[in-house]
Amino acid sequence: MGRPTADTEAGPVEGILCRDRTVTVYRGIPYAAPPVGDLRWRPPQPPPAWEGTRRADRFGPMCPQAPTEAAATGVDVPMSEDCLNLNIWTGAGCREERRPVLVWIYGGGFREGTGANPRYDGENLARDGLVVVTFNYRLGAFGFLATPELSDESAHRSSGNYGLLDCVAALRWVRDNIAHFGGDPDRVTIAGQSAGAGMVNFLAMSPLAAGLFHRAIAQSHARYARDPELRYLSTSYRVLADAESAGDRYARTHGASTAEGLRSLHWRKLVDGHHPVDASVDTGSLTSPPLFRPVLDGWALPAGYDETYAKGLQNDVDYLTGNNLDESGAVPGTMVAALRGGRRTVRPGSPAVNLSLEQHVAAARRKFGVLAEEFLRLYPAASDDEAARASSRAARDNSRISTCLWGAEWIRHATGSLHTYFWTHRAPAPDGGPRRAGHGSEIDYVFRNPAGGTGAWTEEDRAIARTVSAYWTNFVSTGDPDGSGLPPWPAFSGAATVMEIGARFRTVPVSDPARTDFWNRFFRTQQAW
Repeated sequence: MGRPTADTEAGPVEGILCRDRTVTVYRGIPYAAPPVGDLRWRPPQPPPAWEGTRRADRFGPMCPQAPTEAAATGVDVPMSEDCLNLNIWTGAGCREERRPVLVWIYGGGFREGTGANPRYDGENLARDGLVVVTFNYRLGAFGFLATPELSDESAHRSSGNYGLLDCVAALRWVRDNIAHFGGDPDRVTIAGQSAGAGMVNFLAMSPLAAGLFHRAIAQSHARYARDPELRYLSTSYRVLADAESAGDRYARTHGASTAEGLRSLHWRKLVDGHHPVDASVDTGSLTSPPLFRPVLDGWALPAGYDETYAKGLQNDVDYLTGNNLDESGAVPGTMVAALRGGRRTVRPGSPAVNLSLEQHVAAARRKFGVLAEEFLRLYPAASDDEAARASSRAARDNSRISTCLWGAEWIRHATGSLHTYFWTHRAPAPDGGPRRAGHGSEIDYVFRNPAGGTGAWTEEDRAIARTVSAYWTNFVSTGDPDGSGLPPWPAFSGAATVMEIGARFRTVPVSDPARTDFWNRFFRTQQAW
């Protein structure tokens, strides 16, 4: 029996069977031309056709990124600007099956990541009936550099959104080709975590992505337009003038004053290992967003969150989104001592973690101003340990209430379904450290790919993974996570409740009335983004 093959517009590809012989994976398929030479910092172009059948048995190169962060992805693939490739897992026996499609967008602060990361292996979900697609998009300066000259080159007077345009190109490729792999181009769900969730949010606001997907899953960071945390999390954006000014400075720092000069540099000279931040943004805290991130350019992203939702300009799709127990500055008590004793480096886009009474009080006064004393009465502390717990509780309330308010804004002009969650299961740490429901910990349960293999999980972990994965599979298939034998997950109604998933599966209040009222009043004092 020969290897499985499928057609694409650029030519046929040959995949390989997975461990489960009912599932085929196709790796490293180009979805766009290599963005090299004159195509660096230009919208992605169609992939060139090839002669014969292309072997799709190896992951393609990852996009340029800092070597230390590339090593942390857990996959050994080369690094190259010729990185616009995708991977497909399918269990379809023939192209007529029309299975629902999940397109996964990796996180990594817009500066790291690869669709080849083993956490995103789609074999288990393909066995459950989905067609799973992962892909690479340009990162850092390659994906998000803006300068006046680059904007002048564009017919749309746009620059700085090349990574976002890569996502659009990948979705267009899926629309035009996925039927050859047994996928349904009319049932495409985009999903991602952290910066991948940010991309989901941006694609939901982009007219260029209209009609290319029908459902969306944003794992962390769907936030209310008046939440100042929007300004530094993966939801952060820049206005074009600021992005162009920062890009000019970046170009001069790297010894180039023109686009031609920048394009002549070897890509290794443009990979910054020091993680540049954008310190010009007032975030109400000591944290800053990454310098390179999407841009409100009037074309790919015409407007910010507040204007988009107020006018109903978003793509009207089914949506599922939520937050995690131990993220956005919240940590489990078992980690506090270790965090206090360790050397802490705050990464771009990462929230501060307040572990002492002094930090808790100072952060409150910086963020809340005249409301600081009320905040400290609602989240009181008289010692460092009490302050660590109070600060974590405040971070959790902030994220849940903010997402609830975001949901109310989203559904005002949308007709698709909306479901929100709060992930609470504390997963085993890959390094053997304390269990935590940290940023991204739910990914392993969605894909059922635990770090270190299934032996790292207890039976409780495996049972939770079966439930969470079933919710995600149902949503991708129908727009509703509910299904036979699963705890009921009601749709978002605007009420101050959220679906807890993980440690328990139930509807819970987002917070108590006094704290909910405080956050509502505080958000009203903030600039709408």
